[in-house]
Amino acid sequence: MTRTAHTFAYVRPSSLTAAEAGRTLSLETAGGLTPTGADAHPQFFAGFLSAPQAAARALLAVADVAAARYYRRTLPASLDPVVTGNGDRLRFESFSGCCGVYARLDVLPDGLRGADTGHGTTNVDVNNPLREALSRLSGDDPLHLRVGPDEMAVTTLDGPVVEKKVPLPERWLRGFAESQHVTTGFDLRAELTAAEAARFLRSLPRTAVGGGASGALWVVPAGRTLRPTTRPVPGAVCLPGPERLAALQRVLRHATGLRVYGPAPAGAEPTASAWEVTLPGMRLTLTLSPEASRGFSGEGGVLEALATDEAAGDAELISVLLAWEPRIDPADLADQSGLPVDRVRAALTRLGTAGRVGYDIAEAAYFHRELPYDARRAERHNPRLVAARALLAAGAVTLGGPGTALVASGERRYQVRESGGALSCTCQWWADHRGRRGPCKHALATRMALRAAASTAAATTDATSSLSSVPSGAAR
Repeated sequence: MTRTAHTFAYVRPSSLTAAEAGRTLSLETAGGLTPTGADAHPQFFAGFLSAPQAAARALLAVADVAAARYYRRTLPASLDPVVTGNGDRLRFESFSGCCGVYARLDVLPDGLRGADTGHGTTNVDVNNPLREALSRLSGDDPLHLRVGPDEMAVTTLDGPVVEKKVPLPERWLRGFAESQHVTTGFDLRAELTAAEAARFLRSLPRTAVGGGASGALWVVPAGRTLRPTTRPVPGAVCLPGPERLAALQRVLRHATGLRVYGPAPAGAEPTASAWEVTLPGMRLTLTLSPEASRGFSGEGGVLEALATDEAAGDAELISVLLAWEPRIDPADLADQSGLPVDRVRAALTRLGTAGRVGYDIAEAAYFHRELPYDARRAERHNPRLVAARALLAAGAVTLGGPGTALVASGERRYQVRESGGALSCTCQWWADHRGRRGPCKHALATRMALRAAASTAAATTDATSSLSSVPSGAAR
């Protein structure tokens, strides 16, 4: 299969320069989306950083993740981070090459000084010379940050002079959606002071034994620190592949604390977790997939949201109410749209699959972004969704009794059953994962068929009711 290339075009390389008044960190932007539409090189900020060294190292940590692979390390990985201006803050996001680690740096209003923050989303150039310069940054001299080209660069350059061609980041789109979906179910599980955070994180291995991927560990709050445990006891948090937190080492000297988020343990299976280092005016968060060998892009938690027409229609309505807000409250959107809160949340999940919203665990709130990629392509190329639609189109789903179906796939027949709102299947995928990685293609096709049948039945009932309400002789 031919891989499509995505081109990032910048007017010039990002750089760190020195002057009498201090240093300037110029982050160049590629094509992006803003409230006024597409922009070849949008500018989101031009002002000073409150904590220069901490910000520089936190940005490097996000770039470290973008350039890393924690599984199958021999394959190359490098993609420029995404930046979103939300009016009062900047968010820098990236995924590892294996899509198993999601990094986000939130530079909050207290971390930015001297200018308004714009609105929009694009990629920023983080090249090797810039990384080296940021690594050498020391002292407390003022650091001026410019995200996007200055007016002089826009007016004097005829076109982009720096181009990077990379494989189209479809996995990033699916990863953004899946990581958002899983973190909405997280709660704060532990909180450490700066000293304890540094002590705990420095005790973790930076590489897996033998150069491969290590398994999951569990930690449990013990006083002011975290204690390793061999099993998921009550209150424990999963740490899948501890070496995947290595990027946090860059900011430990500036850390003011550590917060750990995750779901309540349910059995011995590994789970995703999020590790947030608090910094002056900033938050740096790494979210880890349940296993180093599992990228977020393949989890499948949002597949049912993609397979429903109701969520698609609701998402169209909700999308017009988004306004690059840094905090999106589903209850407020419910009031504005007239939809129930549960349907608003389903619509936000659907919008997440298009990269149009993210989720901030620290504030337990969604935020608006617009990824500069073709979101529809990512949906079309989701293997299980494509396979489920093909099964449905081929008439391979035969509905049986209540909540049951027989699905023909190749030369085999699979039994799908519904229990408590969840579908199970007799296929090998279900036997291996038991629903922990979303529905199999047979269950997904069955869900689509059940919804289509319910819709047809409702339409028939409405038509019958309409006919029965016609007065006798009215048609004469």
